[in-house]
Amino acid sequence: MAATGSLPLMAASFFFLLLLCLLQRGSSWASELRHPPSRIGVIGAGIGGTSAAYFLRQKFGKDVAIDVFERGEVGGRLATVNMEGRYYEAGGAVIHPLNLHMKHFVKELGLSVPQSRNGLLGIYNGDEFVFEESSSNIWNFLKLLWYYGLNSLRMYLWVEKILDKFMRIYRYQSHDYAFSTNEALLHALGGSEFVQMLNQTIDESMQTASFSQKFIREMVTPVMRVNYGQGVNINGFVGAVSLAGAEGGLWSVEGGNKLVCVGLLYTSKAQLIPGTVISLEETMRPKGRSGGTVKLYEITYNSTSGVTSDLYDIVLIATPLHRKIANITFRSFKPPIPDFSSPYHQTVATFVHGHINTSFFGYQDPSQFQLSSIFTTENPNLFINSIGIVSPVQDKTREFPGSPVWKVFSSQPLTKEQLNLLFSSYDSVEVKKWLAYPHYSPPEKSPPVILHDRMYYLNSMEWVASAMEMSAISAKNAALLAYHRWYNRLDRIDQEDLHTRLKTEL
Repeated sequence: MAATGSLPLMAASFFFLLLLCLLQRGSSWASELRHPPSRIGVIGAGIGGTSAAYFLRQKFGKDVAIDVFERGEVGGRLATVNMEGRYYEAGGAVIHPLNLHMKHFVKELGLSVPQSRNGLLGIYNGDEFVFEESSSNIWNFLKLLWYYGLNSLRMYLWVEKILDKFMRIYRYQSHDYAFSTNEALLHALGGSEFVQMLNQTIDESMQTASFSQKFIREMVTPVMRVNYGQGVNINGFVGAVSLAGAEGGLWSVEGGNKLVCVGLLYTSKAQLIPGTVISLEETMRPKGRSGGTVKLYEITYNSTSGVTSDLYDIVLIATPLHRKIANITFRSFKPPIPDFSSPYHQTVATFVHGHINTSFFGYQDPSQFQLSSIFTTENPNLFINSIGIVSPVQDKTREFPGSPVWKVFSSQPLTKEQLNLLFSSYDSVEVKKWLAYPHYSPPEKSPPVILHDRMYYLNSMEWVASAMEMSAISAKNAALLAYHRWYNRLDRIDQEDLHTRLKTEL
């Protein structure tokens, strides 16, 4: 009886030892990722890369080394241009009042926001102005009502509804939730409606919402052209972001928006490495005295001291993987990193210190011309997307005497003949060409956020929408994603019922 009775006990002991062995084996596998990473590499020092360094420092603590690689100036596509000793925003220029990450950065960094000056706007179709603002807001409202009915008011409400849902991202991120794909992020915020907006044009989205074709052609298209250099064939979500950017209250940073990037880099205590990243390679290296190997990423870059390489536990890529922007070779990855170098849209910003030729826009008497900004509709004969007066970043009250500085957006560099058509006279011209944002063509499929086990692609978010705040949102998502996957906290990733759950948590 004793021998027979001990069999269940022996079996239980055996299974307990087996379970303990499996747990120890599992814990040794997990422990590889439970110690803090030694080094994190960030490629790109624009708003995405510098805010990533800032959020990575918040999550991983003070002892992790963070290196930020940049081949050009800190700021990336947040850049200024020098026009006769004064500096003007040449890249990302305006920030929306609901951009909470950017507002937080500016406050924490102690930067200032000058009071903006609003001028009068006109919409030009190549033959005539289809709409011109006046100094009377009541008169402007009545004209909008007369020309477009309730479309303008309905558009405001339509965009506000989308923004209200998208603003949930700040609550999710404040509670440390992350998403492994942009589609999962959008679905958590706005359900299938948001995902569907990636698969149809803003034209289709607004027609479905019963906006008139005249309103879309004359009011919506010009906004798309000035913000993204493209028409209403861009996807519905980026179109809604563009329309949000047409609202009032937009602001910028005194001294230039790129100061946010400089400040974030300093605050994160990351090391800036000037140089061009050539390649990324997955490599296995000895683990140390404990034996075994550890997986690392080798970043090879070209700097003033020649070609150098360093090893990293985690890598965040915060620059567009486009051959003309960041020509990075991925080596020894299994499976290989696919080539998803989708096209980026060229936008040319031309700064002209001079007198606008009002007759080009149908004004024979220059004294009658009061507009400070002109947007354009689709017209094959028009060679500009927009033209407007801009102020210097240092002191917006310091204007040039006699004539203002105009900023012209176009898809191609302006010829001398075109400049002479636009301006009756000018003193100086500065040109900045950008591969500024993706060339949107729905249905949209954004590149993966997770390129490899511990390698993340921030600019994947640009295929949802390209803006400073979107880069900051993507940076925090990637930092949270890297943190949770490093420590195997998978319950914080891709949670579908977030909105309901967070209502009970607050």
